[in-house]
Amino acid sequence: MKTGLKITTFAAALAATFGTAYGVGQGIGPVVADDPPKHGKDHTRPSSAPTEGDGHAGHDTPPAGGLQISEGGYTLDLKTPTVTAGQRADLRFTVRDGSGRAVTAYQREHDKELHLIVASRDLVTYRHLHPTRAADGTWSTPVDLPRAGGYRVFADFTPAGKNTKNLTLGADLAASGPYRPKELPAPSTTAETNGYDVELAGALSPGKASELRLKVSRDGKPVTDLQPYLGAYGHLVALRSGDLAYLHVHPNGEPGDGTTKPGPDISFTATAPSAGSYRLFLDFQHDGKVHTAAFTVRTGGAAAGSGTPEGHADDGHGH
Repeated sequence: MKTGLKITTFAAALAATFGTAYGVGQGIGPVVADDPPKHGKDHTRPSSAPTEGDGHAGHDTPPAGGLQISEGGYTLDLKTPTVTAGQRADLRFTVRDGSGRAVTAYQREHDKELHLIVASRDLVTYRHLHPTRAADGTWSTPVDLPRAGGYRVFADFTPAGKNTKNLTLGADLAASGPYRPKELPAPSTTAETNGYDVELAGALSPGKASELRLKVSRDGKPVTDLQPYLGAYGHLVALRSGDLAYLHVHPNGEPGDGTTKPGPDISFTATAPSAGSYRLFLDFQHDGKVHTAAFTVRTGGAAAGSGTPEGHADDGHGH
């Protein structure tokens, strides 16, 4: 696994309608190895398009994960582009190859053929889902999005084959209903989720690798018996505010390697490519249940910001 990571840069416009109904027909709007030890693993590729606007500096890197609907000859075909806020619906999609055929063979990574992330444009609502695949290649999963507005769907997968690479494709999803956007939560080093407290130590720095350490406790006591979830003691998804550049990172070390302890600490090594705000979502499992802790961080040391402790992410897991 690679540990040095770099969230890639790429710009996208953010569409928002304030104080009105969000219509179902309305459009919605990584981190790279520095040759560190082989423990962590990231699912992104370096990108070369410079960022425009939003204050992000350009870097000579490949397309950022999740910002493209097509890459490497594969396309995400989202068959459910709209849902109604507050109502359970089946989210259906297909991954198609360069010939338009549905992909039906995938490499299993962290116990799954495909990982699906759904996040709101304001980064308040977050879902980490594991859909099921039919024989014809159609994926489906139930989803219930609590608020109207724009969402982004990320499909993280590796097609079967000798020379295939991991891809993260993204598509826009709209949830109809009365729309009131929320501001990005203030930076904080602590988060609470379902009775667990998670502390974040370390800071993201543009162009410089640094360690992010997350410590899990409950009732004031460190949790030292975290359970493996999808082959790891924790999973981290980072989304950049503004364009929602996507990164799915895995921690330094893994269960059974002889050195990694099952908590309370989970560590990641990351490099931010640009100034800006990022939302981090940590998934971990304890007592047979998966929990998500969310943090807002800013590059240049603001991970240790003085915002009030956050509640758990509006995660609504479909694990």
